[in-house]
Amino acid sequence: MSKAFTKSLLLYNKILVRRLRSLIARTPLPSVTATERQPPPHKSASSMTPSTAPPLEALTAPDTTTDGDSGASAGTVVCAVEGGLLMSASTFPYFMLVALEAGGLLRGLLLLMLYPLLRVLSHELATKAMVMLTFAGLRKDAFGRLGMAVMPKLFLEDVSAEVFQAATSSAAATRRGHRRRCVCVSGMPRAMVEPFLKEYLAVDAVVAPELKELGGYYLGIAEDEGEVVRRMDVEEVIGDKGGAVVGIGGLGCSFQQLFQTYCKEVYVPTESARRRRGALHPRRYPKPLVFHDGRTAFRPTPTATLTMFMWLPLGAPLAVLRAAVFLLLPFSLSVPLLAALGMHNRMIASSSSPDPSPELAAGGNKKNNSLFACNHRFLLDPLCVSAAARRRDLAAATYSISRLSELLSPIPTFRLTRDRAADRAAMQAQLFLRAGGGGLVVCPEGTTCREPFLLRFSPLFAELAAGGVDVVPVALHLAVDMFHGTTAGGRKMLDPLYLLMNPVPSYLVQFLDPVVTGEGAGKEGARAVANEVQRRVAEALGYERTGLTRRDKYLILAGNEGVVGADDGGKKN
Repeated sequence: MSKAFTKSLLLYNKILVRRLRSLIARTPLPSVTATERQPPPHKSASSMTPSTAPPLEALTAPDTTTDGDSGASAGTVVCAVEGGLLMSASTFPYFMLVALEAGGLLRGLLLLMLYPLLRVLSHELATKAMVMLTFAGLRKDAFGRLGMAVMPKLFLEDVSAEVFQAATSSAAATRRGHRRRCVCVSGMPRAMVEPFLKEYLAVDAVVAPELKELGGYYLGIAEDEGEVVRRMDVEEVIGDKGGAVVGIGGLGCSFQQLFQTYCKEVYVPTESARRRRGALHPRRYPKPLVFHDGRTAFRPTPTATLTMFMWLPLGAPLAVLRAAVFLLLPFSLSVPLLAALGMHNRMIASSSSPDPSPELAAGGNKKNNSLFACNHRFLLDPLCVSAAARRRDLAAATYSISRLSELLSPIPTFRLTRDRAADRAAMQAQLFLRAGGGGLVVCPEGTTCREPFLLRFSPLFAELAAGGVDVVPVALHLAVDMFHGTTAGGRKMLDPLYLLMNPVPSYLVQFLDPVVTGEGAGKEGARAVANEVQRRVAEALGYERTGLTRRDKYLILAGNEGVVGADDGGKKN
């Protein structure tokens, strides 16, 4: 029923757009080949006849006749962001992400309803309309965090590997120590594009309009191209610097006069050429994207956003039902019922211990003091480990979760205080002083990480190994298709709701072989155990190990060190 309804809406949208287009006369763009060089108008046609250009990899190779030690420039590339550096010429998904993350669902719905009209407007008018609807009334300081923490992920996934390689380097330039100077131009506001361009792609300069503000709030109005050129010293930004200036244009790109004035040659890609390009692999980013924030886990195209709004009336009650099943029923019933409700969970046992449940322990009254050390993907990680191990006697060490989450947890929880001595005593109490023994689940990373990276593992859990505790590494992988269940700047009490609203979330729990620990090895031995656990988890998941910490994450995403006060209700994770 939902598929038929979606198809009818899309068909109606196409018909509406086709009729509106017939009423509006639009000037057709000149047709060019995939990499046709277009001479600037101020140059005579006889001096530069248009001809088919080589591929982008051969884009006016930097001057290699000059000695590399002289510091001569390898030339400048002026690259359009929309349809040039980015494979997609449409800017709608980026404005929709801002509307959803900074303005809320209502603003996002209004922007979606405006989409049919945007299709019939020119590129410049459509951008102005989206800027007005998206930014009007937003606080400048609040969006500053979103521009650095949320936007780069969506932009980087759409970067063209071919254009990025041509715009920033070449084989000849690399051999002689030269590097192209890359200047990116965009019709989108500077606050949206500059963080990802300079921070993650190492672009030298960005030419983009500033948003006008009043009293710390955006007015929804951006500078026009003339104001941008007058405000900045374009000669200094795009000047020759001793090398040729060439351009990579885009479909419907902005600042065409800038290309015509300063660029010796301009490469304009066609729609078919852009579709043949491949995305830049994350391992080729000049700076790896380890941390990002926001709730939206999909690219918010018009179709995907419409699907999300159609899913919400069903997703919210489904999330409540899933939570009730997990909290109220025993694991033997809740796990298969959750699978029937769309939550996919998979458990992989280790080769040396096929079943982590205590029933297989030798002796009926033997204490099973196991310490499960897992990477941290979401708030419910300890619960998933407990369900996979079929052990409700496991306790979870937590930090900065909400009081509501603690009350609803089906397994015991206790709070860490960031005081090493107090936290070690609390962990020992959970392991050895509880009647009948028990187990403990810890996340040594100290915070969640969405990308395939592992943060530094704190050695505190490994210091307990000298007391005869089995340290069992657990590799966790979480996949979501609509909403992220973690945030650095939002309300933590909503994390479970967002995760459970996903149509088909999936959890992978893999128990690895226990780590052999020594007696009385001290802090150095504990550090070695923590590194070994991190290495095994990284190998099992195919993740990359890092030395980053919780403090690094919150400095990047939230501008603080991620420390929660004693009376804080738990706003961070």
